[in-house]
Amino acid sequence: MAHTLAIDIGGTKLAAARVDPEGIILDRRRVATAGADAEELFGQLADLVSPLMDGGNLEVCGVGSGGPMTTGGETVSPLNIPQWRGFPLRRRLEDLVGVPVAVDNDAKALALGEGWRGAAVGCRNYLAMVVSTGVGGGLVIDGRLLDGEAGNAGHIGHLIVDPDGPECRCGSRGCLEAMASGTALAEQLDCPVEDAPENVRRRTGQLVGRGVASVVNLLDLPLVVVAGSVALGFGEVFFEAAQAELEDHCGLGFTHGAEIVPAGLGPDGPLVGAAAVGRTALGESVLVP
Repeated sequence: MAHTLAIDIGGTKLAAARVDPEGIILDRRRVATAGADAEELFGQLADLVSPLMDGGNLEVCGVGSGGPMTTGGETVSPLNIPQWRGFPLRRRLEDLVGVPVAVDNDAKALALGEGWRGAAVGCRNYLAMVVSTGVGGGLVIDGRLLDGEAGNAGHIGHLIVDPDGPECRCGSRGCLEAMASGTALAEQLDCPVEDAPENVRRRTGQLVGRGVASVVNLLDLPLVVVAGSVALGFGEVFFEAAQAELEDHCGLGFTHGAEIVPAGLGPDGPLVGAAAVGRTALGESVLVP
């Protein structure tokens, strides 16, 4: 049985795993994202995946990476990884692992994973999003993952939730990522993000619910699945506040009943999603058609 090499590239950590064709993680590894420059960081990634390549039997490599990126992940420029600007990730990985490599935005990968084995199984229209070091999203409409012109569709982190809010690294002001991401919260708090008080957890949920409401109204979505260390770490208070804000801003008949729920895959989501990117590149369908 051939396996997928799954890789998740984020601003805080790099993770990799062997995943079977059913989406079950067999072996995994992770390290903190570090490296003085592009090559040192890629060397760290190479050291991470090398043990997972032992024994062969790999069919494809699927990657979820922070964005933005060019089509197919030919080059990536993650906002939270300043070492990589226009880095040729797909080609470099293909040279390293010796099997076909497919790269997509990490939040789009999560959308595939949640539709394959998580909280969105059986749903044909939903938003999956990550609230972690950054904020990103992936959209599934009519059973199909949306790509957009350059593969960056669904980037909800740069939806403006407060025009008078702080400046974002994208150059705009009041973006969801600039106010609700782990990076933004770390700059605002006098304590570790995981120890944030209840009012901060609730406010973060409200901001996410506000941004999500615009997407739900625009695209007629019944479900929003949220993952990431901030959202899942903040827990029930976050999700209650997000749901209440969503309901306050979704007064149209077709948006009634839309839900925000925790991701079903929990911390496995990024790697299962990366594996789903690889399986999809082989022509397999992981979503409800």
